[in-house]
Amino acid sequence: MGDEIKGLLRELIVGQQKKLLKMGRQIVPRLTEEDVLQPNDYPELECSPLFRYEEGVLEGLQTTEMALLAYLQDQMVQN
Repeated sequence: MGDEIKGLLRELIVGQQKKLLKMGRQIVPRLTEEDVLQPNDYPELECSPLFRYEEGVLEGLQTTEMALLAYLQDQMVQN
């Protein structure tokens, strides 16, 4: 079950990364995947509430993934 959940989270993260890049390119057409990691370099992105919201969704998914991986690792150590 852990692998299924990890796979699902990975799918959600990849989908959100694509969504964020697409949204960012509507604001800054030349935006790259790396640029999305540093949106503060682009005032247009910094000032976009919708972009910042979607960025927060991505961060939440990534945090959830890290928490799940830590939990599963802890469970393996205990067993």
